[in-house]
Order: sequence, then structure tokens, then C-alpha cells
Amino acid sequence: MAPVFPPDFAALEPFADWAVPTEKARYAKRIASTMDELDAFYAAAFPLLANGTAYLQQVSMEDISEEDKHLLWAFCALVTIAFPVEAWRQPKVPDTGAASIDAVVEPAV
Repeated sequence: MAPVFPPDFAALEPFADWAVPTEKARYAKRIASTMDELDAFYAAAFPLLANGTAYLQQVSMEDISEEDKHLLWAFCALVTIAFPVEAWRQPKVPDTGAASIDAVVEPAV
């Protein structure tokens, strides 16, 4: 099986299913995940965030590779799960019932 992420980020390979291109899909994955799954992804991805940010700042968006796109999307997913992991300790926003939010425009990557 071909790697999903650049070699320096191989620790994220078990979490390749978090590298999804849209906010709506990332949110749906968060809501469908258990806290154990969110915690495991967070524990693997958060320590790589600073190096990942530095790495991605050097990547040209005009000719971004699939591996680099997946890395970018994985870090977008990290943002999506950070507050539920750090503050709420549940995938859903507390006390919101059936409320939801939909992105109208997505980044072009």
C-alpha cells in the first residue's frame, strides 16, 4: 500500500482516513467518531503540527502533491477535533441539540 503522507509524517499513516478534503466531511467524521478515536488521532497529530506547518509553508499550492494535500487535510481535521478533545470531551458541541453548521465555500486545495 502506497504511503498517504510525506515520509517525515509516516506516524500519521494509521490515521489516513482523517485526511478528507472538505470541512463537512471532517465534521461528519468527528461526529461519527468515539472519544477514544479522537484522542488517538489528536495524540498522533498534535506533536507533528509545528513541523507540519513549517513543511507545508514550503510547498507550492500550484503543484501540491497528493501526499502534501493529505497532510494539509489531516491538519485541518486536527483543527476540527482539537476543541472537542481539549475542552468538551465529546465529539458534539455541548447543549446544541440538532443544530449544525455547513461551510458554504471550501478552500481550493
